[in-house]
Amino acid sequence: MDIGRLAARAVIGGLFVGHGTQKLFGWFGGPGLEGTEQMMGALDMRPTRANALAAGISEAAGGALVVLGAATPAAAASLIGTMATAIHKVHKPNGPWVAQGGWEYNAVLIAALMALIDAGPGDVSVDARFGREEWGSTWATGGLAMGLAASAAAVALGRRGSSGVAPSPTDEVVKATTDDTAGDPVTGVD
Repeated sequence: MDIGRLAARAVIGGLFVGHGTQKLFGWFGGPGLEGTEQMMGALDMRPTRANALAAGISEAAGGALVVLGAATPAAAASLIGTMATAIHKVHKPNGPWVAQGGWEYNAVLIAALMALIDAGPGDVSVDARFGREEWGSTWATGGLAMGLAASAAAVALGRRGSSGVAPSPTDEVVKATTDDTAGDPVTGVD
């Protein structure tokens, strides 16, 4: 049994399920769909409802598929896309270090997801049940490319859908997404 890959899938995928359900349903202290829509507005990701749903569903469904080891390249690509968007829209101005609200944690997740695609989900997985224990480096590179392309498209479309009016820097949601402390910009929890 590939215990390391199973553990990585359970932790990474499970936490993404939690993060997605925070956005969608307000579970685990999350903001729910309404709060996620407000965050999307503060991040200039319009239309806000569509982006809130896309982020929440990508994280919840992608995370569940990673836990199961099912459609691993596509599942990981959806999560890579959300992390790339988070880097671009939230963490990039803060530098790399998470203690200053930077992007290091997102980068670690992207690398871990690429490793899971490359090595495959292991023998205890849906993919293995259908004859695919491993995927390889071409699939890992493709998953990264798909995730980055989806992120770039979401950011570009978000700008096109923008009203051009910048949100007030004193807005509570704007503060939570641009603050220089570590933690989750969605929930404001450190």
